[in-house]
Amino acid sequence: MCVCVLYGKMLMQFSLLGSHSDRICLLVYNMHHQIFYLKTKQCSLQQKRRQTIVTPGRLLLCVEEVLLALTDAGLEVWVAAESSSHQSVGTLLDKLESASPEKPETDGPQPNLMNNFLFIFTSGTTGLPKAARISHIKAVMCMAFLRLCGARACDRVYLTLPLYHMSASLLCIGGCIELGATCVLKRKFSASQFWKDCVKYDITVFQYIGELCRYLVNQPKTAEEVAHKVRLAAGSGLRADVWKEFLRRFGKIQIREAYGLTEASIGFVNYTDEIGPIGRASYFNKLNLPFEFLKCDPHTYEPIRTDTGHCIKVSKGQAGLLVAPVMFTNPFLGYAGDKAMSERKLLRDVFKSGDVYFNTGDLMLQDHRDFVYFKDRIGDTFRWKGENVSTTEVSEVLGCLDLLLDVSVYGVTVPGYEGRAGMAAAVLKDGHGLDGERLYSHLLHTLPPYAWPCFLRVQTCLDVTDTFKQQKGRLVQQGFSPDTVQQPLFFLDASQKTYSPLTAQLYDDIVSGKIRL
Repeated sequence: MCVCVLYGKMLMQFSLLGSHSDRICLLVYNMHHQIFYLKTKQCSLQQKRRQTIVTPGRLLLCVEEVLLALTDAGLEVWVAAESSSHQSVGTLLDKLESASPEKPETDGPQPNLMNNFLFIFTSGTTGLPKAARISHIKAVMCMAFLRLCGARACDRVYLTLPLYHMSASLLCIGGCIELGATCVLKRKFSASQFWKDCVKYDITVFQYIGELCRYLVNQPKTAEEVAHKVRLAAGSGLRADVWKEFLRRFGKIQIREAYGLTEASIGFVNYTDEIGPIGRASYFNKLNLPFEFLKCDPHTYEPIRTDTGHCIKVSKGQAGLLVAPVMFTNPFLGYAGDKAMSERKLLRDVFKSGDVYFNTGDLMLQDHRDFVYFKDRIGDTFRWKGENVSTTEVSEVLGCLDLLLDVSVYGVTVPGYEGRAGMAAAVLKDGHGLDGERLYSHLLHTLPPYAWPCFLRVQTCLDVTDTFKQQKGRLVQQGFSPDTVQQPLFFLDASQKTYSPLTAQLYDDIVSGKIRL
């Protein structure tokens, strides 16, 4: 029995999933303009057969705001549910059982490989989410991810990520379909239940993203964490320090750290057991998915151009801006809506007149063994006292302190100062208080003074996206004023070599210039 999806007590074979897909195809065959709220797995899989537009179920409230405009424009709006709270929104699942189980007589016109397969919103960690256009060829390429990482048809793949994220929908579910493997779905990630589920469902592979692995190593030890059958973990965003602790604690699990973007096809996979790199810039990798690392201005992070107007490649061992040529095998379809958003991601006349490159906005370093390391995201860098401060670097240094559970680093404006002062939002581990002197000593031995956070706020948790990426917009807006920040605030008290509580009076003294940072 070939099981495709296991979700709680629900077990769905590939044959049954195909039948559901055929029924949905028949239902929508004559609907030329629709928006579906994606709430079932079948609705996403049927996209491989029909050219329809799908948006995640959680966008329901957003669509409600423009529902009248959509209906006035002649668009039919449907929800993948048995009932609807809106008279003008049709329902799909109540009609599914009565639909014919027979396959459609025709699959309709064959789509162009460059046509829109679906739209996926970017996570919006450094700005507002944008609806990225995903082509059919991109979707096919994504489905090869698990096989590339070493997964097999006999594997059981554990997925706890939201299905509207590309990693879940295309890389994992699509990868399981391509392999013929079983996908074990969990409604929501639970660090305390993770290894128990792995034992219960005989999991052999799981997919991670962002901080998922760090949440696991911060959990109390359990018997299940060493009794599991997991042999492979594939994903992105795993820090080297967490990577080491993960292997030490949970056993010899192969880690396949990768790098990719929703809106572009450039990517890396670390297919070795080297801890830290996101991949290796092998000859064949660069042949299939070309890329370059460009020299950037240290202040603006704009590519440096020669007198001829062309860009400069960095040498090995130097950090550079990752760019990729826009071509058939590495397309960039842009974002839905304002074309200016798409144009801002492109660099023109990079090495010769007329060429076009996609700007990832990420700084990478390729070492002399051709391993590639993620250094920083340009939007996550700020300038203070004439120096560039990497939030990634500062976060990793602070994360080494055993009293801190989670840290988010960002820059805030201070009247009378150029640039932005560093600030950290920190979550303390249970049973720990903030030891300002110890924190000061740790920074003294690990970071240059300009990179030390000037301010610190202690929180019970951090704002993250549904894929565990930190959201800093609200933190930046609130700044360091005790009037706007309700959590305990501290400031870098260099005279006392500690972090002292930030009172309203001290805040006024800093803003007025009586206390210098």
